[in-house]
Amino acid sequence: MRFSVLASGSTGNAIYVENDEHAFLVDAGLTGKKMEQLFAKIDRDMKKLSGILVTHEHSDHIKGLGVLARKHNVPIYANEKTWQAMDSHIGKIPLEQKFVFNMETVQSFGSINIESFAVSHDAADPMFYVFHENGRKLVLITDTGYVSDRMKGIIRGADSFVFESNHDIGMLQMGRYPWSVKRRILSDVGHVSNEDAAVAMSEVVFEKPTQIYLSHLSKDNNMKDLARMSVTQTLQSCGIIAGEYVHIHDTDAEEPTLLVTV
Repeated sequence: MRFSVLASGSTGNAIYVENDEHAFLVDAGLTGKKMEQLFAKIDRDMKKLSGILVTHEHSDHIKGLGVLARKHNVPIYANEKTWQAMDSHIGKIPLEQKFVFNMETVQSFGSINIESFAVSHDAADPMFYVFHENGRKLVLITDTGYVSDRMKGIIRGADSFVFESNHDIGMLQMGRYPWSVKRRILSDVGHVSNEDAAVAMSEVVFEKPTQIYLSHLSKDNNMKDLARMSVTQTLQSCGIIAGEYVHIHDTDAEEPTLLVTV
């Protein structure tokens, strides 16, 4: 199983996951043209997608969804409330391309099992995904105001994480955003801070080879070095040696990571 974080942030989100039999796109939050450019950068063909999995209906996760689905005849998977919330924003999708992926369920595609789980965000019914194959585990979790004990139980012990580290609390509080936006980001249905991401990571990362890709970083209220330092220091204080077992990586708003083997 391999993956690439194609884009991550408020300008657009998309993650590519594949094995030798199937290929998936989790969210399509940039224009169709931009998404095709990102696929070209990782040398992959969008026509070979087995499906697009949607996490929630916010525009930075579905901007290119309708265009790509129609152009490349790709199946779309989302839960019922998300379908209802995004239906008027993505244009007409042929019925045979619309599939329901319910919350807290598992769907199997050959040797890949994809598990959906609830997160806490200000959307209709937001959920993210865990990919399982041959004992290996890839966790995708962004766009959540906090990481509950239930979420931790589902994501614990993964071999690779794409994990939200959205903002530094001090930078956000002192920044230019209106208070209403700050309050929304800091709320239980907003976004996870560096500090909260670090604490959550310390409770779900095992002392084994693990890749962590810090994602959905705010351009205005965070810095890559700051996010990485927060998680590294917290893991080290808990006895998890970052650098020896755990490798922490950045992601970019519109520049894909190299394909990583889980």
